[in-house]
Formats: sequence, C-alpha cells, structure tokens
Amino acid sequence: MAKSDPVARKGRQAALVIAGTGVAWIWFGLIADKEGFSVTTRIIGDLVALGGFGFAFFLIYQMWRIRQDEKR
Repeated sequence: MAKSDPVARKGRQAALVIAGTGVAWIWFGLIADKEGFSVTTRIIGDLVALGGFGFAFFLIYQMWRIRQDEKR
C-alpha cells in the first residue's frame, strides 16, 4: 500500500480514534471514581466517549465507501 492510499489513511485514523477514546474513557472512569464525580458528570463523560466511538464508526463507513467507489 502506498502512503497516500485513502483507505489505509482512514483505517489508521479510525484505529487511533478508537484507541484514544477507549483509553480516555477508562481514564475518566478511574478519575471519576477516585474524585467522587456526580452521576451527571459521569454520564456526560460516557456520552462524550459514545460520540468518539460514533465518529470512529463514521470513519469506517467512509473507508467502506472509498472501497466501493474504487470497485466501479
């Protein structure tokens, strides 16, 4: 694969977003437990993580669309 391959680029972006979101979500959960954050604050953290995973899903969808366009 070439460096400029858009499918590979989207794949790397998606992998970084998934890994970063997962690490941040776990980190936030540990800090929230230690500091005693309110339930509302924890829900906001969960929703932010859900948004990150949703963005990763969007990147994977774009990757799939690029592959479909290349087949034509």
